[in-house]
Amino acid sequence: MLTSTLSKDAPLVDIPVGIALALSHAIIDTVRDPLLVLDPDQRVTAASRSFYQIFQLAGQDVRGQLLFAIDGGQWNIPELRELLETIAKDHKTIENYEVHREFPRIGRRIMCLNARKVFYEKGSNFSVLLAFEDITARHAIEQQLQELMREKDMLLEEMQHRVANSLQIIASILLIKARTVQSEETRLQLEDAHQRVLSVAAVQKHLQVSGQGSAIEIGNYLTRLCETLAQSMIGGSRPITLSVVADAGKLLSHQAVSVGLIVTESVMNALKHAFPNDKKDARIVVSYKIASSDWKLTIADNGVGKSEPTEPEKRRGLGTSLVQSLAKQLDARVDYEPVSQGMTVSITHATFKANPAKEKELITAP
Repeated sequence: MLTSTLSKDAPLVDIPVGIALALSHAIIDTVRDPLLVLDPDQRVTAASRSFYQIFQLAGQDVRGQLLFAIDGGQWNIPELRELLETIAKDHKTIENYEVHREFPRIGRRIMCLNARKVFYEKGSNFSVLLAFEDITARHAIEQQLQELMREKDMLLEEMQHRVANSLQIIASILLIKARTVQSEETRLQLEDAHQRVLSVAAVQKHLQVSGQGSAIEIGNYLTRLCETLAQSMIGGSRPITLSVVADAGKLLSHQAVSVGLIVTESVMNALKHAFPNDKKDARIVVSYKIASSDWKLTIADNGVGKSEPTEPEKRRGLGTSLVQSLAKQLDARVDYEPVSQGMTVSITHATFKANPAKEKELITAP
């Protein structure tokens, strides 16, 4: 007689052996994926209907046979033997063991194997349940997806390369035109356009290094961006330092684009207006502070200072309009903070839902 425990608190119920065997075979036959029941010697004592159907085998080819002799020895795999022997000795299991095989009747298949040891309540006998999952189609789809991803990366890399080249060509054309025009106003506008094209090129360059579409470490990104801006816009001709102070954190690439363009536009503006005369300790500091999901970006200089732009000035200035639009995309606000020596532009994204104490810390951060 076999004893089955229905639940933790239910009484034990004796099930006749014949009924128990019929029930177990019925359960095995209803299993969707191929399933074998092995004895301690790895002989097949039962097989699911799906096993016969998928591998196109008959009962006499399977029942009572050693697993490693079935279907012309297709399962005679040394590593699988070792794994099953380990299960027989210990309580270990087989998890997601892949088998790549060319089967005589069904062709090449990739099977994922899982195995468990089943103990009987009385005696020392046990069985091993060996389940098979045909993952051939899934594996093919995964390979196709990987290939498509590789092609996508190649296309993106090529596109980024072409965009970078095009931006450099446009910048060169603008600079040539600026040197040939007679009008001072036109020359300044062309030079301004040249600087903005270079700023877009700098942002695009550093996003390409970081990986398009991925999360970008903001500190490294801003540092590399400002190094490029310093080389192209300051060089060794002006005694101005450009530095970055950033908390550890990440932004999505589309957010990093907006942040990078804001930094570039603000640095350009500071270089243009903050230091009309050479200053010995002239500096621009880009700071990025994080408090939970909130952040604050500041671009501060110690130049001559300027009052906060009036509404008509905000409407007229292209740079100011760009910063306002980019901040709106980031769901952030822009503040101009003139001081006795210099100007600070702050872009703050703040909800402060989780920790009100962080609000004061972030707002007062330089």
